[in-house]
Amino acid sequence: MSTKSFFNIGIAGAGLLGRLMAWRLSEKGHQVTLFESGRLEKPVGACHTAAGMISPLSELFHCPLPIYQLGMQSLQHWPSWVSQLEQTTGTNVDYREKGSILIAHPQDRNELLQFQQELNAKLGPENRDQLQWLDNSALRNLEPELDRFDQGLYLSSEADIDNRKLLLALLKALKQNKIEIRENTSVDCTPETIQTKSGSEHFDLVIDTRGLGAKQQISGLRGVRGEVMVVETPEVELNRPVRLLHPRYQLYAVPRANNQAVIGATEIESEDRSPISLRSTMELSSALYSIHPAFAEARVIETRVNCRPATMDNLPVVESEPGLIRINGLFRHGYLLAPALVIQAEAEISRLTQTTEQVT
Repeated sequence: MSTKSFFNIGIAGAGLLGRLMAWRLSEKGHQVTLFESGRLEKPVGACHTAAGMISPLSELFHCPLPIYQLGMQSLQHWPSWVSQLEQTTGTNVDYREKGSILIAHPQDRNELLQFQQELNAKLGPENRDQLQWLDNSALRNLEPELDRFDQGLYLSSEADIDNRKLLLALLKALKQNKIEIRENTSVDCTPETIQTKSGSEHFDLVIDTRGLGAKQQISGLRGVRGEVMVVETPEVELNRPVRLLHPRYQLYAVPRANNQAVIGATEIESEDRSPISLRSTMELSSALYSIHPAFAEARVIETRVNCRPATMDNLPVVESEPGLIRINGLFRHGYLLAPALVIQAEAEISRLTQTTEQVT
């Protein structure tokens, strides 16, 4: 390991986590080289397909407490990071802190009650103010388009971000910081070394954020297929993400600029990346129509399919050894967890630089 205050760091994988890591470390004075098997301006990974929800409370219903805790840590950093990115790059990334709303049809009201009871039990009395029951009047005040629903739940601490605008802003920031970018370059990672087809490159530290590209190095890593649709209509105007609770699935609709919305719900144990299935298209469309009939005339302008990297317990994995840090398995929680995991890595790198300073 080098004996200096700032490291020469190689990062493998330029998805959300890799870009955030490269940006943050370059801001702290480290020399960074970023490797990506594809092109940064046309990413194809899960970060590009995602809806950009930052939803620790919604995920707590299905996931263990550490996901919620890491997500709440991330929410502490997203506002300042977004502000810095927007100021330095002149790019609006459409970060929104308006919470999210859960609704259910009358026949599925028990789904809403169960969700509320489960979250209250996990949160404890000190955090229950993040969860608010809405009658029809309160729901209509927050989301006028949902006036046909009698009740809902408001999760006030949740946020969302336009993932594609964020990825482009991060790329612009990386170029401004003069980070060396190696596109169309597949790699293997070992301590202090990144191996490419043309040879090996030495670094003080290697950080592996390749997602499924690191499947051979992380035991039990698997891909979980997700499918989303992007629809466009001026007839329905939502102000924040909306989730429809249903016995078989949870549909989400995340509003975007230009009368668009990203909708999804599917989670399939498969690494198949072929186009969206007819069944998924019908279920998503039917559920969306049930939120508001005007969605019937929405235009489907895009479908997206990708595989999220997940571990056997669906928790992120952070492995560290001299000269190498691996971070992976963010599953469907990329935008929820990434800042908290970047902060963990920063703390480890700070400890390493302090150690080398003491040695010298």
